[in-house]
Amino acid sequence: MGLEIDILWLTVLMFGCLALLLMAGLPLAFVTGGLGCIFLFVFGSVDALNILPSRIFPYMTDYQLSAIPLFIFMAAMLERAGLIEELFDVVYKLLGGLRGGLASATIVSSTILAAMVGVIGAAEVAMGILALPAMLRRGYDPHLACGSILAGGTLGILIPPSILAILFAVVAQQSVGDLFIGAIFPGLLLSGLYIFYVTVRSYINPAAGPALPVEERVGFREKLRLVGGIITPILLIVLVLGVIFTGIATPVEAAGIGTFGAIFVSAMHRRLNWPAVKEAAITTLKASAMVLWIIFGASIFVGFYILKGGQQFVSETLLSTGLGPYGILLIMMIILVLLGMFLDWVGILLLAVPIFMPILLQMQFDGLLGFAGPTAGISDPDKAREAMQLWFGVVYMVNMQMSFLSPPFGYALFYLKSVAPPEIGMATIFRSAVPFLFLQALGLAFCIIFPQLILWLPRMVYG
Repeated sequence: MGLEIDILWLTVLMFGCLALLLMAGLPLAFVTGGLGCIFLFVFGSVDALNILPSRIFPYMTDYQLSAIPLFIFMAAMLERAGLIEELFDVVYKLLGGLRGGLASATIVSSTILAAMVGVIGAAEVAMGILALPAMLRRGYDPHLACGSILAGGTLGILIPPSILAILFAVVAQQSVGDLFIGAIFPGLLLSGLYIFYVTVRSYINPAAGPALPVEERVGFREKLRLVGGIITPILLIVLVLGVIFTGIATPVEAAGIGTFGAIFVSAMHRRLNWPAVKEAAITTLKASAMVLWIIFGASIFVGFYILKGGQQFVSETLLSTGLGPYGILLIMMIILVLLGMFLDWVGILLLAVPIFMPILLQMQFDGLLGFAGPTAGISDPDKAREAMQLWFGVVYMVNMQMSFLSPPFGYALFYLKSVAPPEIGMATIFRSAVPFLFLQALGLAFCIIFPQLILWLPRMVYG
């Protein structure tokens, strides 16, 4: 029999040790898994140790998780086929004649790239290598240039096929296809907000985002030729997402189609060779192993906390604040942003969602500012529950974008710094993220106040 401890002190002890070990630089997967095992042994019992296989085995056998390595491999192959460079070159020449056009081109390229890769690292690094030097050479304000890359790159966590959506669906036991479709409008909304901001700022202050000189612009015929050069990867995106949205294939099957399509597109562009396939496979192995080890470790940590009454403790603490459902949701969003300053997105998902989701499903969200809530007009309790899960799932994914830009440890900030020219310091990158963090917060508010931004398209597709 383990030692007895009050749940308040257990919470302080568990999460305090987690914070200390992470600040010491230890890997999240081994910190959460190791602490989970230690606390199980000290404060649990011999029987409680059975939680280890019972928490890990369901993830090992979950069919939906097999989409993750397939989508990562698809992204890696497209990157090594040189399609990211071609994509930016096309959009750069199409929009370069406008003020702020290169920043807008970066965001548009990142939006299309997000539909190819599903993760943010590749987009941030690629745009940092391609777009940042191009904008700086043209006299762009470094803050505007860096901010457009940072914000555009984070769209990969939201726009399908998002790896985060797949993991969220597995943890919350809901449809990946619903999450993919529900995330489309919020993703395009955020992309539009970023483009609107850089355009307005460039027209207010033309020196911040000058247009390309006339002699560097291309004619209509050349623009058509350029668009023709990237039509195959765009068709691949349409195919992969189309078979999911129409119900022809599951996300896992669509990922397999996308993987084969990426190899085919690479061959068409004469970039298919053994070194490229080998590099893509190694990238896939490292990324997939990282994600799965964090899942195993965090699920043990959270499983023990829930077993000791942590979920009930968090629920009672939040309800005791006297705030309504939207007030409690706001607290959760703030907690997620704070976690994002120190943890990666996989760890936050495994630590927060199993605790937050049951609390939210007990509440009634009737709407804000006179607008209908997510379950308005739904009488069937099961369908109302599905709508709530879908709405919170996409709201959570929008929030996670903020975690990538949140100082001091936002991952996107360091991805960009790793490829930025020496004159772009960390302080410049931090400052450039601030306006786009406000835009992300605005997009998050839109998704909460107007839940139909998320729910309308899935209802149209699936009924």
